[in-house]
Amino acid sequence: MTQIELARKEIVSDEMQFIAAREGVDSQKILEAVAAGHLVIPANVNHLKKTLEPMAIGVAVRCKINANIGNSAVTSHVEEEIEKLHHAVHYGADTVMDLSTGGDIDKIRTAIIDASPVPIGTVPIYQLVQNLDGQIEDMTPQMFLDMAEHQAKQGVDYFTLHAGVLLEHLPLTVNRVTGIVSRGGALMGQWMIAHREQNPIYTHFDEFCEIMRQYDVTWSLGDGLRPGSLADASDDAQFAELKTIGELVLRARANGCQAMVEGPGHIPLDEIQMNVEKQIELCDRAPFYTLGPLVTDIAPGYDHITSAIGAAMIGWHGASMLCYVTPKEHLGLPNAEDVKQGVIAYKIAAHAADVARHRKGARDRDDALSHARYTFDWKQQFALSLDPETARSMHDETLPQDVFKSAEFCSMCGPRFCSMRISEDLRKMDPVAISELVDAAKV
Repeated sequence: MTQIELARKEIVSDEMQFIAAREGVDSQKILEAVAAGHLVIPANVNHLKKTLEPMAIGVAVRCKINANIGNSAVTSHVEEEIEKLHHAVHYGADTVMDLSTGGDIDKIRTAIIDASPVPIGTVPIYQLVQNLDGQIEDMTPQMFLDMAEHQAKQGVDYFTLHAGVLLEHLPLTVNRVTGIVSRGGALMGQWMIAHREQNPIYTHFDEFCEIMRQYDVTWSLGDGLRPGSLADASDDAQFAELKTIGELVLRARANGCQAMVEGPGHIPLDEIQMNVEKQIELCDRAPFYTLGPLVTDIAPGYDHITSAIGAAMIGWHGASMLCYVTPKEHLGLPNAEDVKQGVIAYKIAAHAADVARHRKGARDRDDALSHARYTFDWKQQFALSLDPETARSMHDETLPQDVFKSAEFCSMCGPRFCSMRISEDLRKMDPVAISELVDAAKV
């Protein structure tokens, strides 16, 4: 049985117990959330046999982040993708998506799954299109089902499938500034126009569920009509698809499958809360997995920052997993350093969301680091930081000698102007003397 079927029978699986211990949450709470479909555990039975450490996505647990890796037809190979995977996991990615679109995709994916302790997601249509030499029009529904089964057997833990993009939604995108920015959504649109037929994932949804249930692959219902610019945010196309996705969430659960919902890419700050509330309403509180969102369109090269701002906000308001954006977004295929920068930015965003949600223990690390900062415990500051190597190297750039690892100042203030040292000196003053100073000031 799948995790949701076990939970409905009130059976606490080994995976649920593992997650409860890791999250510091009662196992009964995990079971109830999984049974309701408000929490998913992406854990393909074939990946569990290898390297997977179970994790959960939903508002009952801490906010998660995903890192996208994968090659293109232009660049990258197996070794580079494994390096990206290691960077992503080392710096804190909770899941990784293999979005490879070129080369030996099976070889790359097998290597990634075999090396990954975190769940792996894919967009099956990418490999299908590569097999068809880019001719999506030649695809048949059976080819798509076969590809889903092929990747499920490999051990993929969740599929992004753009089942909610319907033929009747396409006219709603005509007047958009950036049209359809999702590759999967655009490919489905191209196929539907060529065949004058409805989306085959939608029409064969129960058959996809049958395959995914067999391996316990989680649905990640793709937002093929997500806005790719602020100008297109929260439009009729986006919400028409979201309504359809909400219906498919219920169908997936009825078929014994877990499902989460992908969310928008570019949303202004003042529309973020409304987007979360809309998703909760239409999708029966299925975990919300969002790309950013980017809150401005003016910063190519810095979109890990523009999107992390939106990610922290949407995580606070109820998103369950944040898909990272790297500095290369809109510009090129990210390398290992870009992966690191994206993961760090999103770990900050997810942690900020957990603090804002008042998750139990979420602020413990912040408070410990603040104490270490006040007591000039530099080594503890480094150890508690998200990226100890960078924190240490920045400190040592101007004060590299070991003696400065215990100095009560840094190079910014120097030995005479450190506010925290001055503050500590004030604390050491005679309380009577301080009281006299206060009384004198009142006079």
